[in-house]
Amino acid sequence: MAYIVADPCVKCKYTDCVAVCPVECFFEGKNTLVIQPEECIDCGACEPECPTTAIFEESALPEKWNAYIEINNVFSGATAPDDANTEGWPDALKEAISGDFEPWPLITESKEALPDADDFAETEDKLGDLDPAPVA
Repeated sequence: MAYIVADPCVKCKYTDCVAVCPVECFFEGKNTLVIQPEECIDCGACEPECPTTAIFEESALPEKWNAYIEINNVFSGATAPDDANTEGWPDALKEAISGDFEPWPLITESKEALPDADDFAETEDKLGDLDPAPVA
C-alpha cells in the first residue's frame, strides 16, 4: 500500500518529507503535495517527518479524507483524469482535470513552507482550499 498526502498538507506544504524520500515520489502543487503511489515503496520514511501529520499509509487514512487517495493518483500522474473517481471532490478540482490537464511536477528537495503554514496547520476540512494549479 502506498502512502497518501491528505488534508493537513493543504495551505501548509511543509516539505520535510521530500528530503527523506529515497525514491522521489512527491509531486508539488501550488498549496499542497501528493505522492505518486506507483513510485512509493512504502518505506514510511516520510510519515514521521511531516509536522502536520498529513501523510498516512493508505489503509490508515481516516475515512473522511478518502478523496485524497484519488487526488494523489491524479495529480501525480498515476491515474488518467478520465479514469478518476472524483466522488467527494469540489467542482473546482473536477474542472481542473478536464481538458489539457498536466500532472504536477516532481519535487526532490525541501523548500520553505507556505508563508501562513503555521496558521493553517491545525485547520481542518481544507479540501475546498486545495489549489489544483501546479507550483509556479
